[in-house]
Amino acid sequence: MLPIIELVHESLPLETNKEISALFTLIDDPDEEVFGLVSSKIIDYGKNIIPNLEHLWETTPNEEVQNRIEMLIHRLHYRDLTEDFRQWNVSGHHDLMLGAMLTSKFQYPDISTTPVLQEIEKIRRNIWLELNNYLTPLEQINIVTSILYSYYGLKGGETNYKEPNEFLLHKTLESKRGNQISNGILYLVLCELLDIPVRAIQIPKQFIIAYFKPGYSDESLPNPVHKIEFFIDPSSGHVFTQQDVDAYFKRISVPPVGTYFKPQKNKQVIQLLLEEFGKCFTNEKESYKQAELIELAKLLDT
Repeated sequence: MLPIIELVHESLPLETNKEISALFTLIDDPDEEVFGLVSSKIIDYGKNIIPNLEHLWETTPNEEVQNRIEMLIHRLHYRDLTEDFRQWNVSGHHDLMLGAMLTSKFQYPDISTTPVLQEIEKIRRNIWLELNNYLTPLEQINIVTSILYSYYGLKGGETNYKEPNEFLLHKTLESKRGNQISNGILYLVLCELLDIPVRAIQIPKQFIIAYFKPGYSDESLPNPVHKIEFFIDPSSGHVFTQQDVDAYFKRISVPPVGTYFKPQKNKQVIQLLLEEFGKCFTNEKESYKQAELIELAKLLDT
């Protein structure tokens, strides 16, 4: 049995402290059924018990017990994150940056959004200073791309599921490197702040952004391809034409039906991010993370 440890929250009622201490002595119980009951009771205390668990982890030399404690802390964070996603799902405006930051919290639960907001605002302002009302759509995008990829130094590459940080917005900003999805979300967030009408579209095996003709907002058109001025690959900011897209569809032997060109809602973008991020956790030890991320993605179906 683990020793009863000194508790972090001295303000807790004495009886509560005693109950928590008693539960903590059972964390190393070899009986999985007993541990399951203990886990449920600990989780019921909510995230306020996390400092106690962290203190126990620091004072426990047993690696197996440490793993159990880590899992308990993760489950507490995941429970809160599920509620955060539920609230985001029912909100009137599905803010894309907030959805991306909630995804980051899955792996980095204590992340602060303030540095991310500040960094995005700095990039937005640099772009805004170069824009004016007389620019063509292509000229607008050339400015966004020039500031983001040349001046700011953002890099992109092939989607690599061995690099989970490349899916996360705050890590993409920190390292100035992401994949199509994280770079694309940053591009979309900036363009939304700047009132530039770009949206993600659902081309197979790609995360591509399309510049829609100004004023277009009807998402019910069966094939809105004629409403698109051009396309952008967020890995590099490279602009390409309808002919390029048609050639891609021909290469992958898929007919270019209208649904591929419909603008994606922010919920759909975050669902894709969660599903793709989940593919980083396919080994047996971390497969529970993939299952949890899929559950979060399904939550956004409602």
